[in-house]
Amino acid sequence: MDFKNAKELLALCREKNLPISEVMRQREILLGESTAESVDQRMDHVLEIMKDAAFSPIKDPVISMGGLIGGESRRLCEFHDQGKSLCGNVLGKGITYAMATLETNASMGLIVASPTAGSAGIVPGLMLALQEVYGFSDEKIRQALFNAGAIGYLAMRNATVAGAVGGCQAEVGIASAMAASAAVELLGGTPLQCAYAASTVLMNMLGLVCDPVGGLVEYPCQNRNAAGVSNALIAAEMSLAGITQFIPLDEMIDTMYAVGKKLPAELRETALGGCAATPSACEKCHLCS
Repeated sequence: MDFKNAKELLALCREKNLPISEVMRQREILLGESTAESVDQRMDHVLEIMKDAAFSPIKDPVISMGGLIGGESRRLCEFHDQGKSLCGNVLGKGITYAMATLETNASMGLIVASPTAGSAGIVPGLMLALQEVYGFSDEKIRQALFNAGAIGYLAMRNATVAGAVGGCQAEVGIASAMAASAAVELLGGTPLQCAYAASTVLMNMLGLVCDPVGGLVEYPCQNRNAAGVSNALIAAEMSLAGITQFIPLDEMIDTMYAVGKKLPAELRETALGGCAATPSACEKCHLCS
């Protein structure tokens, strides 16, 4: 059940007649020499942490350690509850939960790095929104998380998920690809459609720089997690509608990595360029004076 790239993963799905999630789940069981029960229990625990991280700041807003964010998710939730949302139920809830998760992270709460702390809101944001709107069981969401894990594994094996190496395209980009693929499977798409969705996301987010204000995973990271949910949802809908991509996921992962390595150091998490170097950002964080 092992695979090194998306091509091998899709071949396994065809050979075994299994979705991506189940191939990844069985890989965890076999290579980890674990029981199916223990693997499922670990993923259940992941889901519970995701829920707490996404819901807690909406009920009890907290200010981040750097003081740059805090309370945004509650404001979004209230806006949505007033019937004013422009985004609709899934996207409106998804961006709310994604931003809430970043508030939890920035206030030293417990989150699931999926795949990183700076991009931790995207997968749970979209999964929890889909669960709430469509009524999916925890078991269905748990299975979708195995799908997301497979895409994250491919990126970590063949490229990077670190902003310091590949820019924000490697963090928010890969997280969004994970969420898009998981959403496609959750809504009945094929393994190939999952790969199309993940590839679409990376195309749309290619070149995104990592420029945290003050070097803190707060701003604009929180905003980009919301944008990542949007990108994932767009890619999933395109794929489910039958739109294909002639650039396969493996090539997009390779391209993302190549682009990331060409980004100057100022745009790879050093807080020396981009948003972090604007006068307003410097005044806010007081690190440039």
